[in-house]
Formats: sequence, structure tokens, C-alpha cells
Amino acid sequence: MNFIEDIRSIFERDPSARNIFEVITTYSGVQAMLFYRLAHNLWVLKLKWLARFISMIARWLTGVEIHPAAKIGRRFFIDHGMGVVIGETAEIGDDCTLYHCVTLGGTTWKKGKRHPTLGNNVVIGAGAKILGPITLGDNVRVGSNSVVVKSISNGQTVTGVPANVLKNVKIQSDSFDSYAVDVNIDDPKIKAINSILLHLQDIDAQLQKVSKELNIKEGKNNTISINNLEIESK
Repeated sequence: MNFIEDIRSIFERDPSARNIFEVITTYSGVQAMLFYRLAHNLWVLKLKWLARFISMIARWLTGVEIHPAAKIGRRFFIDHGMGVVIGETAEIGDDCTLYHCVTLGGTTWKKGKRHPTLGNNVVIGAGAKILGPITLGDNVRVGSNSVVVKSISNGQTVTGVPANVLKNVKIQSDSFDSYAVDVNIDDPKIKAINSILLHLQDIDAQLQKVSKELNIKEGKNNTISINNLEIESK
């Protein structure tokens, strides 16, 4: 059964999980998936009102809203299970992990495919929003609080609002990053900001040198020539 696989996979991704009884009784994300698996089967059997009603009860009890028509693969895990929303036409592959406050949402009121499709082994960090009928390929990582509105190819890591692909960052297929954050990620935006800060620091040092030279010359005589000041250039 898919639900049994869901539970077993948690022990590989959450070091605080101690035993199956604890996971079933205290993990709201697991409880939400139990309700979803039941509701989805009822939806497939055309018992749509009952499926929606069970989903509503699950939302009250767990804080996770999963439309029963959504398609979710095997070994799916919602960590900290609160505030997660998965829309009607969303599709999720195998071995995916979502953290709290993640939204797989739509961007139109028109019927048809309007929610994201996730490949296998996708990790979406807390608070991230994946919007529209876009596709996230296998092994994609989405940083916390990012907003993704464009499709992402296999193995990429994205962060930001709107999310951008981090260059030269590839995820190994067998790796797992908690919250989809790697401290070693080489973010070009951070590099640009650091470069600007270093440049401002250098300008500040040069201005201090100018001020010091002016004070020295003014102390010797009242005639100060800016052209005679020797300022170090880099």
C-alpha cells in the first residue's frame, strides 16, 4: 500500500522519527496523507462529494489541504504538516518532500490543467509557492520562501522571488537537502551584493585617507592643494 510506503520513507528523511506508532499518531503530515489516500480512492470511484467532505475534515484536523483529485506518487512526505495546499490538478512524482506552508497553486480560474507537476525526488522548502501549470523536473530543489512561476529542468536548485536557477549547482539523485538549502550554494545574487559591499568599503577607506591628508596639510599651512594629494589606487 502507498500509505505504508509513505510511513516507512519518513525514517530516511526525519531523524526525529522513532517508531511507526509515534509517526502515525503525532505527525500531521502523515495523517493528512492517510485522509488523502482515502479521499482520492473515493474520487476515482466517482464519490466526489464524499471525497471532498473527507478532505475538508482532514484540513480541519491537520491544517493540510489536499484536493482529492490531485495525483500523488509513492513515498510522499509532508514535514511539519501545516499550511500546505495542493490543488486539484497538481501531480507529484515519487519520493517528494514538502515542508510547511508550501503551496502548489493555480494562476487561473479556467478549468483544465492549472496546477504544477513535480517530478521524482523533488524537495520544496518551507513557505515556497509553486504556481501555475508548470513542471519541476526530477531532483529539483526549491529554496524556502521562493516563488516559482516557470518550469525547472532536472537537477536544478532555485531560490528567490521570483525564483532563479542557481548556476553551477547540481543535485545528486540520491541526496537529500533539508529545507532545500545547501550552505555551499554559490548564489550569484549574494556574490554580486558582496562585491558591491567590498567596493563601498574600499571607497570608504579612500575617503578616510583623503580626510586624513587634508587635516595634516591644513595643520602645516593653510594652503591645501587637492592635486598634490597622493591617493592609493587599486
